[in-house]
Order: sequence, then C-alpha cells, then structure tokens
Amino acid sequence: MSSDYIPRVADGELVARLSQAGAVCVEGPRACGKTETALQAAASHLLLDTDTSERRLAHLDPALALEGPTPRLVDEWQLVPDLWNAARRAVDVRRTPGQFIFTGSAQPADDVTRHSGAGRFSRLRMRPMSLAESGDSNAAVSLSQLLSGSFATARGPNVSLDDLIGWVCRGGWPAFLGLTPADAIGRNRDYVEELLHVGIETLGSRVHDPVRMSRVLASVARHSATEVSHTTLAADAGGGQGPHRETVSDYLRSLERLMVLESMPAWGPHLRSRARARVTPTTHLVDPSLAVAALRADHAALRADLPFFGLLFESMAVRDLRVYASPMRASVLHYRDSSGTEVDAIVDAGYKRWAAFEIKLGASDRVLDAAAAVLLKFASAVDTSAMGEPAALGVIVGTGHAYQRKDGVYVLPIAALGP
Repeated sequence: MSSDYIPRVADGELVARLSQAGAVCVEGPRACGKTETALQAAASHLLLDTDTSERRLAHLDPALALEGPTPRLVDEWQLVPDLWNAARRAVDVRRTPGQFIFTGSAQPADDVTRHSGAGRFSRLRMRPMSLAESGDSNAAVSLSQLLSGSFATARGPNVSLDDLIGWVCRGGWPAFLGLTPADAIGRNRDYVEELLHVGIETLGSRVHDPVRMSRVLASVARHSATEVSHTTLAADAGGGQGPHRETVSDYLRSLERLMVLESMPAWGPHLRSRARARVTPTTHLVDPSLAVAALRADHAALRADLPFFGLLFESMAVRDLRVYASPMRASVLHYRDSSGTEVDAIVDAGYKRWAAFEIKLGASDRVLDAAAAVLLKFASAVDTSAMGEPAALGVIVGTGHAYQRKDGVYVLPIAALGP
C-alpha cells in the first residue's frame, strides 16, 4: 500500500470480493477515490481516461488490452464498453477469482452488457470519504458492533457548529482534505461546473442544457433529505419558465448514471399497526458539498440558515452510514407511514440486524426526548416476529458524547461513528 494513501473502508471489502468473484466492478462518482483504492489491490493497470494509446488498443482488441498480471485494473471501463464482455469471457475461461478490477464513474447508456456479468462480477459502490476516513471522527462507536448488540459509552471529539459546517462545505473528496474551507468550496463549484458542461454530455443524454440542468441541480440541492416529486422539482427549477417534468426526469436519470444523485429508498417492514408504509424515496446528493456548490452557498450562508443546514447535516450522516454499512452489505433506507411516523435512516443488514436512527443537528434534552419518542413509537409498530427486535435505536447528533439513555435509545455524535 502506498505510504501516502489514506485507508478506506472499501479496502477490505475489495480484497474480500476479489477472493470470491472473477472480477469486481468498483462504481462511484468521479474523484471519490476509486482509482487509488483499486491500485492498492491491483497487480497491473489499464488507465483508459489518461492513456489514449491504451484506449485505442482497447477499442481495437479488448482481449489483448486485458492481458497482464492479475488482478488487472481497468480504470473508467465505460469508455470502452466492449471490455466488459471481453473480461466476462476471460473469467469464464480462467475460472479463477480475482482476475479484474473495473472502475467506473458513469453507467453506460446501454446497460445490457452489464447484465451479462451476473456470476462473474461483484459490484462494489464507493462514495466520498466518511468522517471516520477523513480523520474527523474518532470512530469510537462501530456501526457493525451496534448491529451486533455491542455498545460502550465513548467520548466524542470536541466539535463546534463551525466544524460541522466546514465538513459539509468541504465534503468527502480525498483531494480536497488539505484545502482551506474557501478553496474547497471553490473546487466543489468547479466540480459542479464540470458535471454540468461535460459530465452530462458524455452520457449521450438526449437533452443537455447546462443552464436548465444547473437549475434542476439547485432544486435537488434545496430539497436535500426530503421527499420531493419530479413535478415539484420542475416547478422549483424555474417557476413558470422551468423545464418540463419529463426533462427533469431525464436530468435526474443522468445524475444517477453519474452517481452524484443517490436517493434513499423507503423501508417496507411488516407492521403490527394498520398504517401503510410510504414508498417515495428521500432525495440525497452523494455528498452534501455538491448541494452547497450547486446553490453557490458558503459557510456564512449556512450558519445564517440553520434549518437548511440541518438537512445537509442529515445528508452527511446518511453518506457516512452508507459507507459504514457497505462491508456488511446492509441497506440504508428511510421510513414514513400513513400515520405520520417518520424515521430518517434505517440500516438493514437482515433479521435482528437492523437499526433505526433519527438525525438531529442539535442535542438538547428537548430534541433528544422528541427523537427518542419517535424511534420508540416506530419500533413498537414493527412486527418483530417477522423482522426481529431492532439491534439499536439511536439519535445521531452534531456533538457531545456517545451514551445510552434510560429508555434504551443511544445518543451518537456523528464524529464518534465509524464502521
């Protein structure tokens, strides 16, 4: 492993999957660290986005381009989609795990070839760095241990509101960790501009208007951590002059293919009550810094609008839960039912290995009491004969220490959480 490489939660997961599958496809947004992580496990590499001669060879003879010591990394494979089937055939012939690592920052328009990877390729999703990976969380409370029923009171780091705002503005992009807050905000705005003017166009989307796309992205950012319809996004993106709903849907699909929009599906547990679980997903960009950049906000603007910052704080917590849940192959979902009960995040790793979390910026007694009441009401409505008892109910907060309340609900500072 390179001496300047910052370890990622995905490191162990990648090694484990290489021991089981013929190939692993590591997917995630550009600049989240996929290539560097894959290089730590690779014996040879093919860098398609930077080496034009290798890309030309891959187009002419995909099988020849795949030759080399294994695991062989094929970076940004979607630039030469024929490599997918060539790798599938090589895996079938060699019958040995750990042959290839494919990385991709965009999903090809024609997804048919990717389905043929069933049984050969394992899919690993990478995201921007969690606070534990960037060194901002002491990771004193392990999510995997929580789901196994293990917990110990722990000190959280000294964290201020300005620290939290700074982490949201900077985001979890590895290349931005050493930047000043102002520089990081500028780099994130550059990232968004590149996304609007180049990223969407490379997908071959049938609609591509950077101005309208920027309005749609800003609308998505304003609705972070909420349930919102495409019709509402279209109306919000420009009033009466906004794009049509169908255009908005096309743009959202493009953002999903670029893996910068990762909405959170709804959880559908068996319930004791007559309430019906809602199925609308919650809107989240893959990193809250993209929302800050899309709205051209900054530290001062977020400090002046704490209710909105609370939504971005929730998005940051969801990002971290997704990172920590990935090695367990657990899903991160949200819950809302017809009776009005809402839970911000459910981590579901299977029977008796699920946990429910409310995410609150503040940690006053009033806030904690209200959040705990929601969690306890929700847990009482779940049919535990089908789902098992929850492994944990917790409130993720901005600061303080990790402890268990008398009612059994955990209080978990975001800077004390880890995998």
